[in-house]
Amino acid sequence: QVQLVESGGGLVQAGGSLRLSCTASTKTFRINTWEWYRQAPGKQRELVATVNSGDVTNYVDAVKGRFTLSRDNDKNTVYLQMNSLKPEDTAVYYCAAEGSEWYGSEYSVARYWGQGTQVTVSS
Repeated sequence: QVQLVESGGGLVQAGGSLRLSCTASTKTFRINTWEWYRQAPGKQRELVATVNSGDVTNYVDAVKGRFTLSRDNDKNTVYLQMNSLKPEDTAVYYCAAEGSEWYGSEYSVARYWGQGTQVTVSS
């Protein structure tokens, strides 16, 4: 079992910045893709950004040019730098790690989730 621990959420004024971190506690799970999702009150969870093993990133249009996703494979950590924050960015942010590992002779693919961190942007 892999645990993902998120940090960096908080309250910030519009135009401000926050950096979210997510660290996976594992030595055997090979993380292929990191993902960040967010869920605002009364709304469905949406995919915000992804970064794959080739460091190729993708962003939802709403955050392009403002959010930057990066990964540190040595630390099993992903960072979401959020700049020029807007009130509509207010949500609980979740990280997810998709990857694989061997259990003896059995190959397993899985996605693990963090517990979520609150980001609140005041106007």
